[in-house]
Formats: sequence, C-alpha cells, structure tokens
Amino acid sequence: MMRLRLSIASTLPFLLVASFAAGQSAPDSNPFWKASALPFQAPPFDKIRDADYAPALEEGMKRQLAEVDAIANDPEPPTFANTIEALERTGDLLTRVSKVFFGLAQASTNDAIQKIRADEAPKLATHKDAIYLNAKLFARVRSLYERRDTLGLSPEARYLLERYRLAFVRAGAQLSDSEQTSLRTMNQEESKLTTQFSELLLADTNASAVVVDDKAELDGLSDGDLATAAQTAKERGMEGKWVLTLQNTTQQPALSSLKNRALRQRILHASEERCNHGGTSDTKSMVGRLAQLRAQRAKLLGFPTYAAFVLDDQMAKTPQNALGLLTKLVPAATAQARRDAVRLQKMIDTQPGGFPLTASDWSFYAEKVRKAEFDLDEAQVKPYFDLDRVLRDGVFFAANRLYGITFRERKDIPVYQPDVRVWEVLDADGTSLALYYGDYFLRSSKSGGAWNDTFVDQSRLIGTKTVVYNVTNFSKPAAGEPALLSFDDVSVLFHEFGHALHAMFSDIGYPTLSNVPNDFAEFPSQFNEHWALEPAVFDHYAKHYKTGKPMPRALVAKIRKSRSFDRGYGTTEYLAAALLDMAWHDLPAGGPLEDVNAFESAALKRFQIDLPLVPPRYRTTYFAHIWGGDYAAGYYAYLWSELIDDDAYYWFREHGGMTRANGQRFRRMILSRGGTEDAAVLYRAFRGRDPVVEPLLEERGLKSAPARK
Repeated sequence: MMRLRLSIASTLPFLLVASFAAGQSAPDSNPFWKASALPFQAPPFDKIRDADYAPALEEGMKRQLAEVDAIANDPEPPTFANTIEALERTGDLLTRVSKVFFGLAQASTNDAIQKIRADEAPKLATHKDAIYLNAKLFARVRSLYERRDTLGLSPEARYLLERYRLAFVRAGAQLSDSEQTSLRTMNQEESKLTTQFSELLLADTNASAVVVDDKAELDGLSDGDLATAAQTAKERGMEGKWVLTLQNTTQQPALSSLKNRALRQRILHASEERCNHGGTSDTKSMVGRLAQLRAQRAKLLGFPTYAAFVLDDQMAKTPQNALGLLTKLVPAATAQARRDAVRLQKMIDTQPGGFPLTASDWSFYAEKVRKAEFDLDEAQVKPYFDLDRVLRDGVFFAANRLYGITFRERKDIPVYQPDVRVWEVLDADGTSLALYYGDYFLRSSKSGGAWNDTFVDQSRLIGTKTVVYNVTNFSKPAAGEPALLSFDDVSVLFHEFGHALHAMFSDIGYPTLSNVPNDFAEFPSQFNEHWALEPAVFDHYAKHYKTGKPMPRALVAKIRKSRSFDRGYGTTEYLAAALLDMAWHDLPAGGPLEDVNAFESAALKRFQIDLPLVPPRYRTTYFAHIWGGDYAAGYYAYLWSELIDDDAYYWFREHGGMTRANGQRFRRMILSRGGTEDAAVLYRAFRGRDPVVEPLLEERGLKSAPARK
C-alpha cells in the first residue's frame, strides 16, 4: 500500500508533548530537530545517541499531525497544491528520525533501541490511522479525485492523486465509525506483534548459534572460517571454543564444508527449531494470531483474504495469478531436486557412507558432486573473490559501463558502525548523484539476510537526493585478512546494489512515488545480478587476492557450467517458502487459531512440495519477510520479479548486450521512474510487450528456451 512521506513510520493521532525525562535529549541538543548539514543531508551519526530517538519520533508525530490537521481544515477549496503537494511536504522531522531509527533497528540494534521500538510502534500505527482515517482530509482528496480530469495535472501528478485516493480507501477511509474503531484496534495489535516477532527472532538466532568444544569436529572449514568462529566465541566469553552463528535461512553455509555429520545435523536442527521450541522466544502463537488478524482486517476492507487485499495493489493483481506462477514451477523443480538427490545418494554410497541422504547432508554432498562432475571446489574459487575488489572492479565497474557513474569513497561522512563505508556517487557529467553506504559484515546486533534501504529519498519537490545503503551478513575476516566471498555472496552484492541503483537514479517529483509494488521492487536488483557473470565484468574483478592474476579460464568455465547444478534444490526451497506465505495469508476471516506446525505440514502437502530432503527456505516460525517485514502475502514477488528481470536481460542480449546506450535506456525508462506509473505499463513501454516465462525457465535450468534472434 502506498504510504505518506513518513514512509516506514506512522504517527500519533493526537498531540503528544515529549516529556524529556531522564535519559532523553532536549530539543536544542537533538540532531534530528533540523535537517542535517552534511552532504546530501546524510545522518550525523557522530552526534546521534539512543536517547535522541524517542523525543524526535514523538515530536515528529506531533508536528506532522499539526501539518495534516491544517490541510484538512483549510478553509480554501481543495486544490492539488494545497492538499496533495501539501501532504507530500509534511512529516520532515518524522521521516528524518524514522529512516535512521528503523534502519539501525535492523542493522545495529541494542536493548535501548528495541525498547524504543516496542514503545513507539503502537503509537506510530495509531498515527497512521489518524491520517488515513481523517474524514475531512479524505473528503478533500476524494473531491480532487472526482475532478481529476479537469485539473490539468501532469501524468505524474495525476497518478499521485490516484494513489492517494487508493491509499485512503485501502486504509479504511470509507468504513463506518464502528468499523474504523475495530480497524484501529487490529492495527495496534499487529504493530505490537510484528515488533515482538523481530526481537524474538534476532534473540533466538543469536542464542541458537552452535558451540563447538573440539576443533577436530570442524574439519573441512577454511582457516578464515575457523578464525571467525574462534573470534566469535571469544567475544561471547567462550575463549578456547568455536561458535558457528546462524544466518536467517534454513540451510547454513557451514553445512557445505563440514565433514562431521553429527555436527551438520546439530546445525540444521538448531536452524529449523528457531522460535519453535517453547519458552520465551517461541513465535508460534504470535504468527498464528498475526494470520488471524490480517484475515479479519482484509474482510473488514472488503476482501476475502489478506492475500487478495495485498495483491490487489501489486502487479500480480490476484492470489490466483501469483499461485499460478509458483505452482507451474513445482513439478519441474521437485523433479530436478529428486534427480539430484539420486546423484547425491550415489556419492554417499561410493564413500564410507552406509546412510540415507538427509537435508543436513545435502549441501556437503552437493559440493562433492559439484567437484566430481565439474571439478569445481569452493576453496578454489574464493581466493578470486576478495570483497574490496569485487566491489571496486565488479559492482562499481559494471555500473560505470552501463550508466557512466563513478564512485569516490568518503572518509569524512560519519557512520553508525566502524565497518560501514561510504561512497559519493558521481553521474556521468561529474555532478553528485547520491551517497552509498555499505555495511557488509555479520554481527550479533544485525538481523539476518541482506537488504537495501534509504536514509534520504530523492524528490524534486522536497529538493533532496538519495542517501542509500546496502546491508549484508558476510563473515568478517580475522584482522589483517581479506574478506573472501563465495560466488553466491558475489551475486548478493550485485543484487543489493541493483536496489541501490534504483534509488540512486530516481528522478521523481513527489516522495510518495518512490514506492513501487513489491513484485516490481525486486526486478532491478535481480536484473543487476546478471552482470556478475558478464565476461567483461567477471574478468575485471575475478583476480587472486594474493597474486592479482585473473581466474584461469578453465576455472571460469567450470563456474559457468556448474551454475545450473543444484538449481532444483534452490528453486524448490524457495517455492516451498513462497507457497507457505500464500497459504498463511489465504486463510478466511473467522477461522480458529491454527496449529502452526500442523498447518505448515498440511500446506506443503497440498502444494505437493513436501520434500523432507528440501525444507522450505524459511519455516513459519522464523519467516522474517512475512511476519516482521513488508512481504506478507508477497514472498512470491522474488519469482514474479525474476520473470521480469530475465525477460529484460534477454532484451539486452537481443540488442547488443552491456552497452551505455542500453543502460541509459533502462535507466530512463525503468530505474528513474520510481512508482510514477503502473509498473506493468512501465515494463511494457521498455520491452514492447508483457514478459514471457521462457527466459526464467532457461535461466533456472528447468527448460530450454526457444532460439532467439
């Protein structure tokens, strides 16, 4: 759903005067009170303290509500300028603080931030309702919408007006007073539950790290990974031991190299049991209630299910369309996974095996098969993927080739954590375009996974340029050692930077139109992954960290040849998670609180994707995308966007590949446009038609696409 300029923040429905109690900063010392004086209005992290957040959030809510009330009660007849543009200008303080606060709540949290988040979340949810359920304000928006054909608006302004009207309707503006009261109560409860879920998941992921007493059990880990595990143990007060931390997915990186089968089983069990073992960190009742709440809210708003509500405002439009794409791939993906399982079992049987393949064995024996069939060993590959070189000579180099932009590292811009780096992005003509922050290494204060967000959004109306950041969870090397990546990690870098490019190239008038549908948002990021293996790019960054020599051609060929290997597993685990998401959010209102584990098992069986050897990429109890993030009924979006990105990549292949002309066309027609037009219309204008599925099937290794001109 489109949001007002407050973006991830919502605000308070009545004026609260901050008390500035002990531990809270006073207005004259709070760095959020006015726009940052740093370049691009970058956050002054050297001045921001935890005590600044709560008073700034509450003052921001107070100020924005006053601004909104003034618009709603303006005695002048509504015009686009005094209503819609005026709304776009509201909430500057709230936007400033919430962009930083919620960013750090994910990337660098602590007890103080978590408490503030828990305290403020219901207030923020209530304030969002106060804006969208303001009858006078909606009357002004509706009046303009009904006269939209006579206002002489530009296409972008007209689309913004249409989005505002839709946002108010989807937020409940047309409900009766009693229905709005019920909706407010539901929104309050959901806000509390999603906040609690994120906190419990982070805590349980940290607590579920596997502790190893005997170094012999770690046979197979690289020296760098051993050093990281030892350092983690030392930081946790367990010097002399080794701690293997968990990432957010079900499968864990260490499972591909650890020779000790019992330890592999321990790790996978710890991963799958997160928030599902009773006690204070268990999320089962929480997610069951969230599913109930969302179904009830959807019914109140006139939709049969929450999935129907969400997808009505996405490219897919209906759950049936999303499910159609997902289920179409299930037979091919699971069949390939089963064929691969036979190959892995044969590998076990040729060695001192004597046991059936299990999920905890899959990655280890997949690597053995990869090495046997493709003569490819991950240990051979990593020395050629030094993080610094991949960034400079890969990610940045590709962006320069396509779009002409260059990067200048800034050591004078304060950061929120010592490992974070900052670059100024210069356009092809040398003008400053954006600031880009990179936060790459795993730490206990950071949520799992990888993501992109902004500290400042571009807007011509507001006069701001983009300040964007990427967050990943790569293992931090020991002091003095390089950060060596797997090729999957390299792909993650290119992926997240694709999101950053989408933000950097934004050239829109109105802040609200920086929002795009989830099933379009992943298109630029997944599209950018294709350049990681582009020969001109790959050859530029894939060089040995010690010698600087390029990767041998034979090894490059092995990587390319092996890319489709094990795709049956990857596709199946993703589809299982996406179908679980749809199952949870396709529940009708009025149903009982579901038994989470029983529901999950039944849903996987119903979609014929219940393979014990291939567990879902995320199980229900630790599925952060849908219970703590913005992807509820939307995890399918990655596949939907992949359909589009592969189709777009084939356009590039058909038109000369990686040229500046093609890059500029993509920038002008897709990356710069934000949400200024319906996403399907934007894509159709670029491609000349709607996307087709054949490129996706070919890229996934599930089907050969027909020959192309």
